Amino acid sequence: MIRVSEEKFDPGAELSAFESAAKGAGAVVNFLGKVREKAGSNDVSALVLEHFPGVTEQSIADIEQQARSRWKVDETLIIHRVGRLAPGEPIVMVCVASAHRRDAFEAADFLMDYLKTEAMFWKKEISTSGEAWIEPRDQDYKDARRWREEN
Repeated sequence: MIRVSEEKFDPGAELSAFESAAKGAGAVVNFLGKVREKAGSNDVSALVLEHFPGVTEQSIADIEQQARSRWKVDETLIIHRVGRLAPGEPIVMVCVASAHRRDAFEAADFLMDYLKTEAMFWKKEISTSGEAWIEPRDQDYKDARRWREEN
């Protein structure tokens, strides 16, 4: 399931529902990303995320399908918030269920690398030093590159 929304979500409730839907899985991997409270030495007051409705969801569905073709995945859940988020709020959640842990870990890592570097989200950080659009770090691109090099 893929959900891109301005609505807050409860990570515990989402994980519980996901685990119930993934009956029989031997492994469930969950990643939760939260809005940072600091950017360098600056306090963050908000993170604003923009996206292209419909296009963003389709691009995530495409990469989710790639994960399913590379690893033995039983179920996935990808939730990504958009709009204005406060520090400490959940921004992204990726859950993967599989018969075996390695498939679940690899697929979740692959999905997060895509969401971090390629998904159609634009992030603006509002902090004590002003507003700034933020880009993925060089390390994020390096992490994502390994999936292309494996093929």
